[in-house]
Amino acid sequence: MKDSIRQKLERLAFRLEEVDALLSSGETAKDANAFRRLSRERADIEPAARLYADYLRAEDDLRQADEMRADPEMRAFAEEEMAAIKQKQPELELELQKLLLPRDPDDERNILLEIRAGTGGDESALFANDLFRMYNRYAERQRWRVEVLSANASELGGYREIICRVVGGGAYSRLKFESGAHRVQRVPETETQGRIHTSACTVAVMPEADDVEEVHLNPAELRIDTFRASGAGGQHINKTDSAVRVTHLPTGIVAECQDGRSQHQNKASALKVLAARIKDVQLREQQQKEAATRKSLVGSGDRSERIRTYNFPQGRVTDHRINLTLYKIAAIMDGDLDEILDALTTEHQMERLAALSGD
Repeated sequence: MKDSIRQKLERLAFRLEEVDALLSSGETAKDANAFRRLSRERADIEPAARLYADYLRAEDDLRQADEMRADPEMRAFAEEEMAAIKQKQPELELELQKLLLPRDPDDERNILLEIRAGTGGDESALFANDLFRMYNRYAERQRWRVEVLSANASELGGYREIICRVVGGGAYSRLKFESGAHRVQRVPETETQGRIHTSACTVAVMPEADDVEEVHLNPAELRIDTFRASGAGGQHINKTDSAVRVTHLPTGIVAECQDGRSQHQNKASALKVLAARIKDVQLREQQQKEAATRKSLVGSGDRSERIRTYNFPQGRVTDHRINLTLYKIAAIMDGDLDEILDALTTEHQMERLAALSGD
């Protein structure tokens, strides 16, 4: 292992001890922001620090096995042990290099997930509902909480647009590569001739800002409109102007929410969505600058980019960015996304390691 890498790992191990001490102090417990910041830092550095401890144990085991070779009776056993450790060490080193890559500061954040129907009319809206169910089931597997902030239902039971908040550690880390155009190929329920139709939905995954102030929303630059909510909801929705639309005048970005029970609740949700959308624009601008020097295969965040096709007649799902095809569409639509998400994460890590080696 290179000395520079070892020194970084030593510093991380020492910092983990510092952070643990700070988190257990009474002063930190009184400061919610400090506690949240330190908890995120701990989540960032613990995997590398723990794996480095495993690497040091492997080095120690290698030294002990080498010493055992002096005993003729233990020589064969010692050499077998040494061979096993030497085979394991490169894997540990590669994993440690991955963990040392600069982490996305938003990885541990909650997310705002937006799904919008695109080309394909009613079938696209139905597919938007299927995608929402897919992500909802995945969230259940992760023990994350899903809160619907706004939903615009279609007549056939789908969604023209649905916005939800996903609350859980590492939500952005796992789902951040889902942004883009998702295409479906299947025979719609309304198709009498049995023809396969192609339609699409757009998915946007945005890290949630800790608070609205994080993106510096100036009240003087906001236009807030109230209006009567539409859709299901009973007498309350029909008789009150509880829906809220917030427009950020400098950028023209708009967010509206109508699913809350009060105007105050909808305003808070709309501001949260607006803050996340502005933060998302800033992130994509940064990613485009990085892409100017290095083409990124994964995670461009381009909403118009077709990233995945769900082909129901063939029972397959294909992610076009990494040429991964899986023939288990029923399981995937039921929230079994780990194989796809793991492959995307690994590809992204390999790109960054290659770039690091090039630098």
